[in-house]
Amino acid sequence: MEYTLGIEEEFMVIDPNTRELRSHMQQIVEGGKVLLKEQVKAEMHQAVVEVGTNICRNIQEARKEVKYLRKVIAELAEKSGLQIGAAGTHPFSLWSEQAITEHPRYEEIVNELQDTARGNLIFGLHVHVGIEDRHVGLHLMNSVSYFLPHIFALSTNSPFWEGRNTGFKSFRTKVFDKFPRTGIPEFYSSVGEYDDYINLLIKTGCIDNAKKIWWDIRLHPFFNTIEFRICDVPMLVDETIALAAVMQALIAKLYKLMNQNLNFRLYRKALINENKWRAARYGLDGKLIDFGKQEEVNTKELIHELLLFIDDVVDELGSRQEINYIYRMLENGTGADRQLRVYEETGDLKKVVDYIVQQTNQGLD
Repeated sequence: MEYTLGIEEEFMVIDPNTRELRSHMQQIVEGGKVLLKEQVKAEMHQAVVEVGTNICRNIQEARKEVKYLRKVIAELAEKSGLQIGAAGTHPFSLWSEQAITEHPRYEEIVNELQDTARGNLIFGLHVHVGIEDRHVGLHLMNSVSYFLPHIFALSTNSPFWEGRNTGFKSFRTKVFDKFPRTGIPEFYSSVGEYDDYINLLIKTGCIDNAKKIWWDIRLHPFFNTIEFRICDVPMLVDETIALAAVMQALIAKLYKLMNQNLNFRLYRKALINENKWRAARYGLDGKLIDFGKQEEVNTKELIHELLLFIDDVVDELGSRQEINYIYRMLENGTGADRQLRVYEETGDLKKVVDYIVQQTNQGLD
């Protein structure tokens, strides 16, 4: 298998004077489409812009594309007197003051979900890893779910919501939990069982297609990819690339075990959810449960174990340098940790926004 990569990042559009979110009224998206075609798109809120790479054969290609896309969007924003920032939530802007993009799909979602949709002012990272087929993909999705809280803890980047320190390292997930069909997916024993679930939802009018399954990880309904959706968008390009490299390596490692008739132990959704909650609350500073040992273990220690687990496939994928950046992340803290440090030093959420913008643009030249 090739383990191709596709990376999508959602950015805040910020007014550099007030540091609040600003509706970009499509200037950024329309300008972006001239340069980037389908790689840029509007989201439900006008203060959000999403970019996505082409299919990348390796992590080095992915890095080039992620940097290029950030650079183009940042320059387009600047031309409109705006800035972009990468964080899971804006530190103080109010969702109730944000304009919704005019589009039939978004109108339909808002009509159905009401304030749940209007309040969903969050910014995520989605990473697609190429797979052989849906049967292999479902097996890998079941297996890799155990590691989602570990990856998520590294990505936490949303401690503030509407001007408050929430006490969470990722409040973004708490906002998104209000949506239906989110969170850790159930275990599915076969593609047939999975398709029966999707088809039942379509038949009964719950969804019109499988893209309205918003789980933390999913088999993409139209492409042969596994899509990781659990992460806050990271501030730094290096963080996005390191997380994508870990996701790619996990899929490669679990596929290798599968081909050797060695299965990674599967755990129930209810147990994995315990770790997801801890990751959202404490980020890297807490403890996750090692279900094999049936005891709490420091999150950083479990991430070291994860890196050891994938080590034998990293050089095959050519991603050693990118994976090694995880050790820097463990030392420097997550985006949430760094946002909180700025706030502790300044007591000013506008300074936190300035820091987010600076980090988002770091290394793009």
